[in-house]
Amino acid sequence: MSSFSTPIRTPGAASAQGSGHKITHTYTALAQASRELGLQGRTRWFYALVFAGLMLALGGAVTGLILLDSSWLQLLIAAALGLIFTQFAFLGHEASHRQVLASGPANDRVGRILSTLFVGISYAWWMNKHSRHHANPNKLGKDPDIEIDTISFVEEDAASRTGVMAWFTRRQGWFFFPLLLLEGINLHIHSFRGLFRRGKVEGRWFELGLISGRFAIYLTILFWLLPLGMAFAFLGVQLAVFGLYMGASFAPNHVGMPIVPRDAKLDFLDKQVRTSRNVSGGWWATVLMGGLNYQIEHHLFPSMPRPHLAKARLLVREHCRAQDVPYTETSLISAWGIVIRYLNGVGLFARDSFQCAMVGELRGR
Repeated sequence: MSSFSTPIRTPGAASAQGSGHKITHTYTALAQASRELGLQGRTRWFYALVFAGLMLALGGAVTGLILLDSSWLQLLIAAALGLIFTQFAFLGHEASHRQVLASGPANDRVGRILSTLFVGISYAWWMNKHSRHHANPNKLGKDPDIEIDTISFVEEDAASRTGVMAWFTRRQGWFFFPLLLLEGINLHIHSFRGLFRRGKVEGRWFELGLISGRFAIYLTILFWLLPLGMAFAFLGVQLAVFGLYMGASFAPNHVGMPIVPRDAKLDFLDKQVRTSRNVSGGWWATVLMGGLNYQIEHHLFPSMPRPHLAKARLLVREHCRAQDVPYTETSLISAWGIVIRYLNGVGLFARDSFQCAMVGELRGR
């Protein structure tokens, strides 16, 4: 692979075993230090306040929807709902990682209700996909988040593109954020597909009932209160803001970070830190991104509550400096710029099926 994918290089077998044992041992010490500082403790008060605040915001949006009547100002309410639903999704994500409550089953119940009833996304589908990502972030053949889709995240996938898709892929970095306006629809579609897939799906019918009920109530209110055209515009804006907000929050975490080869074997700390990127900004970034700005700490300590991640950052950053493990942190704007440049770089490997061999050879020089 070229520098666009920044592959992780692994040492020889003997040295890898020795350094892996050492770093694994130091991670154990790091985890112990975080526990001694109380950073693994639950913060129920925090999540109760966040949930209460979001319920107030949701109530305000519904009130505005009723009071504004048939006004195009309703689109501001639609945008607000897109933001509110994304914040509920952040809470559902944290519950799925056991960050909210002490009991695993209790977290699952909270996460399932938040994801299905408030966001309209299948919790079972999300858990399956996201758990695989956490186990092997940015690893070829393992991480579902870098599998080929409309966007190609690795060069070998981009190289398989031909025709119109090759043209698109070579410019995919510029298209990435505009495409996120459709990500809300994409998430709902994948979510429904996940619930109808063959095999066992935990809570399949319960989730289908909640999601179907949510959309039935939401769409009935929307098309009852608003004229047809305005109702469709409202729904479009809400889904567009939801998709853009979700995608813009998750993309900086790993896109453009090192890609792990299929046969590479890395210790836990190396695997999680080298493939993750933090976003600077302090408390405002934490509010905006639901704690995803501390992506390194989140991957090292998935069950750590959001309020403790800032303190864990100081601990982890010093630990990585002492162990000579690269620790990546940048501003949100810079991270978005990196995402665009990386995707465009990967896209250069897309093939033009209409291009003659001589032109292709000259372009490669």
